[in-house]
Amino acid sequence: MSCVFCAIVSGEAPGIRVYEDDDYLAILDIRPIVRGHTLVVPKRHTVDLTDTPAETIAGLVRIGQRIGLAARASELKADGNNIAINDGKAAFQSVFHIHLHVAPRHSGDKLSFAKGLVVRRDPDREETGRILRDALAGLPD
Repeated sequence: MSCVFCAIVSGEAPGIRVYEDDDYLAILDIRPIVRGHTLVVPKRHTVDLTDTPAETIAGLVRIGQRIGLAARASELKADGNNIAINDGKAAFQSVFHIHLHVAPRHSGDKLSFAKGLVVRRDPDREETGRILRDALAGLPD
């Protein structure tokens, strides 16, 4: 399978799953810009904003909002979140299966989106995934 997100959705590739329903999957980014950096992907493959239905984008944002709320309510203690879709190569899209980034932020952090991209790692991805899953479970529908 040539699309890494399709491989994760199908179970052929690993991913730390934070949220899943019939249409969407949220996983921790393997190169997080901050702890809790989560990617929300539709299970149905589309490439970017040019071929993704508006209702799919709305679903990404709806789930991204819940993950952002979970990051605020959880042990991650986020003060806010960056929520973004990188649309196309010019916008730094690196996996060509549309996805939404949710990056928990803290007041005064010195986040740089690109610096250290290749070597960034969360030292405890499993625990970070658990934190977000637990907080999501505690949010109202």
